[in-house]
Amino acid sequence: MSSHISNVRPQPDKVLTDIADYVAKTTIKSAEAYNTARLCLMDTLGCGLEALSYPACTKLMGPIVPGTIVPNGAKVPGTPYQLDPVMAAFNIGCMIRWLDFNDTWLAAEWGHPSDNLGGILATADWLSRNAVAAGNKPLLMRDVLTGMIKAHEIQGVIALENSFNRVGLDHVVLVKVASTAVVAHMLGCSHGEIVNAVSNAWIDGQSLRTYRHTPNTGSRKSWAAGDATSRAVRLALMTLKGEMGYPSALSAKTWGFYDVMFKGKPFKFKRTYGSYVMENVLFKISFPAEFHAQTAVECALKLHPAVKDRLAEIKKIVITTHESAIRIIDKKGPLSNPADRDHCIQYMTAVGLIKGNLIAADYEDDVANDPRVDQLRAKMACVENRQWSRDYLDPDKRSIANAVQVFFRGGTKTENVAVEYPVGHRRRRKEGVPLLEAKFRTNLARRFAEKQRLAILALCQDQKKLETTPVNEFVDLFAI
Repeated sequence: MSSHISNVRPQPDKVLTDIADYVAKTTIKSAEAYNTARLCLMDTLGCGLEALSYPACTKLMGPIVPGTIVPNGAKVPGTPYQLDPVMAAFNIGCMIRWLDFNDTWLAAEWGHPSDNLGGILATADWLSRNAVAAGNKPLLMRDVLTGMIKAHEIQGVIALENSFNRVGLDHVVLVKVASTAVVAHMLGCSHGEIVNAVSNAWIDGQSLRTYRHTPNTGSRKSWAAGDATSRAVRLALMTLKGEMGYPSALSAKTWGFYDVMFKGKPFKFKRTYGSYVMENVLFKISFPAEFHAQTAVECALKLHPAVKDRLAEIKKIVITTHESAIRIIDKKGPLSNPADRDHCIQYMTAVGLIKGNLIAADYEDDVANDPRVDQLRAKMACVENRQWSRDYLDPDKRSIANAVQVFFRGGTKTENVAVEYPVGHRRRRKEGVPLLEAKFRTNLARRFAEKQRLAILALCQDQKKLETTPVNEFVDLFAI
C-alpha cells in the first residue's frame, strides 16, 4: 500500500530559517545588552573557576586521551589544558554549570543561557589562534559578546512559550540549538548551512530530565550543558564540511520533532529575536541555589537572627511560593547527593535559617549530616500563592517570589518575610552589579596571583577595551 507521502524535499521549517536569519543578518544595537553580556561573561567564567575546586568536576575535564595537546587549540580558563574546540567546549561548559551558580532564564521553560559560552568561547579561541598562526586577524571579544547575546536570545525566546520539561525533555536541548546556530555562523557557515546545522541539533535524541528529578537526581545535571554545547560545535563543524541538513526536522509528519517529542504541537512564539533575553537575564549573585529558591534563601537569611537561638522551639515553617518551585524543587524524604540538595527548596531554606548563609560547600555531606537540617525540613510546608505563579510568567514582571514564616511552640511566630525579586533580577540590577563584581573578584582569587587577577579585572571592567581585545589574548589572561 502506498503511504501517499511526497518525496519532494520541502522548504525548511520557519523556526529553522528564523534562527538562521537572526544569527546571520541581525545587528545587535543595544548598549545595555552588550554591557549585560560583559557582566555575564565575568560571572560565568567566575562560576567556572570556583567549580575547579571540586574534584567531582575536574575529574571529567581535560582531553579524552590523557596528555593530548592540540596545536593552536582552545585553552580552558583556569587550567593547563589546550584542546580541540569540541572537547574544550565540554570542559568550559562543565565547569560553568557545575555549581548551579551561573545565570538563569525563567519562562515556560527555564534554563541557563550562559551555558552556551562553552561552545562560543572555545570556538572563538580556536579560530583566533589559528588565524594568528596563519598571519590573519583574530576574532575580538565583541564577537564573543555578540554570540552570547544571540545565543541567550535564541534559547530564551523559544523558552518563553514552549515547555520542554512538561514533555520530559531537559532544557539543554535549547543550549544545543542556540550554540549550534551561533557557532555555525562564527565558523563561517552560510545561511543555508546554519539551517542545516540547526536541523541536526533538533534531530539529535534529546536529554531526558531524569537526572534532575527524584529519585534519580544526580551529577549529570552539572555536565549536561557542557555536553550540549560541545555537541553543537561538533554539528557545526560537520556542516562546515558539507554535511546535509533536514528541512522539516521539526514538522515532518510522524518522524519530526513535534510528533515524536512534543506531542504533535508546533512551537509558539510571541516575540521576534532581538536582545530581550540578555537585557532581562537573571544573575545568581548571592547563592548557588536553584533559581526558584533564591528569594526563599534571602527570606531565610533575614529570619536567621530571630530563629538561630530558637531552632529547637520551631513547630512549623511555611514557605509560600509559586507553582514552578513546587513542581521542581519541593522535595520530601532523603537527599542522596549535592545535586539532590541544591534542587530542594526545603534544604536550601533550612541551611539559610541555621547558618545565615548558603555556599556551594553547604551541599556536601558534612553539612547535610547536621541533624538540624532534616529536622527543619520535616517541619516545612510549601503552599502556592497563585498571584505569584501568574507574576512569574508575566513578561513585565517575571518575579520569582517566595515568603518564609516560622512558627514556634507556645504560639509565637516570626513575621512573614517575602521577597518577590532576587538581587540578580533586572529590577535590582543597580544593587546587584557591585555584588556580582565582588563575586568575580572572589572567584579570581581562587586560581590566580594578585597581578594576574588585577589584570583580568581591569580588562573586564572596561567595556570598550574588552570589546577590542583579541579573543586569544583574553583567554591567555586566564592561563595557569
